[in-house]
Amino acid sequence: MTKEKFAPYSSADYLDNEKVVAEYLAAAMEDPNPDVFLLAVSNVAKARGIAKVAKDSGLGRESLYKTLTPGAKPRYETLRKIVEALGVKWTIARPSVKRRTADAHA
Repeated sequence: MTKEKFAPYSSADYLDNEKVVAEYLAAAMEDPNPDVFLLAVSNVAKARGIAKVAKDSGLGRESLYKTLTPGAKPRYETLRKIVEALGVKWTIARPSVKRRTADAHA
């Protein structure tokens, strides 16, 4: 039996346009685990080029990698700089689907 060889999967390979990036980050933001969002930002940074994102955000490469490591607790200001360097904008919106609650029908 021969063992199949596959190239390693990287989300960064598919983050090639603004719409995909925005939807990817928005979906990651919905997960209650903050590491999911950090991983998504890291993947987008890799797709855009770590050196460029580090420069555009005003962070060193090492600092950028440390900030986006799962388990890191980055400051809001740092994440804001990184997100801006990625060329996306954070927005807050009401959920598109109304949540059903026990007292919604009361």
